[in-house]
Amino acid sequence: MEAGTETKTGAETGAGTGKERTAVLVDFGGVITSSVLRAFTDFGASLGGDPRLPLNLLARDQPSRTLLADHECGRIDAEAFERGFAERLRAHGADVPAEGLTARMQAGMSIDQDMLALLGELRAAGHPVALVSNSFGTGTYDGVDLAAVADVVVISSYVGIRKPSRRIYAIACERLGIDPQEAVMIDDLQQNLDGAARIGIAGVLHTSAADTRRQLAERFRIGT
Repeated sequence: MEAGTETKTGAETGAGTGKERTAVLVDFGGVITSSVLRAFTDFGASLGGDPRLPLNLLARDQPSRTLLADHECGRIDAEAFERGFAERLRAHGADVPAEGLTARMQAGMSIDQDMLALLGELRAAGHPVALVSNSFGTGTYDGVDLAAVADVVVISSYVGIRKPSRRIYAIACERLGIDPQEAVMIDDLQQNLDGAARIGIAGVLHTSAADTRRQLAERFRIGT
């Protein structure tokens, strides 16, 4: 069923629960910011080899995957991740210094002012918002007043759980005081929406602020 049609699925409307979707959970990197994947690819290109090397390692190289999971869950700090990931990059032909690695990887990211405006409008219209973010490096959230963006902030390294674990979404809903069937998750990664769907949260796959605004209004009647 395509967005905008009159008939909505149970996942979209919360059918069977008697609840309407009124609350919004939102990712940070790739939603409130420009594309993380593009920034990591740009960083990879700056190394002079395969532009997708950093992404490929984080997706497919088990030592790199473990480093990322441990960092996002707060088991290791940014410096430990940088040392370990720099070693993995060097093992694949990219000689990079460890210090400041995560900042350089994210250098191409910028804040999407249209998304900040949309979230502000949603909150003003009475829709509670929770930020649900997998942490990465240091300084990721600099320049953004998170309290002005969301009613609740759930960051993976602080709760020890990362997306797409269903528990991190449940924590966000609990802190908002809502049932998962009342929430919509906005994320740029389908795997994170799939995790949220496991506890009944509907999903919007983010590509732009304009498209996300349209999906919220047409599919869930969440508007400003």
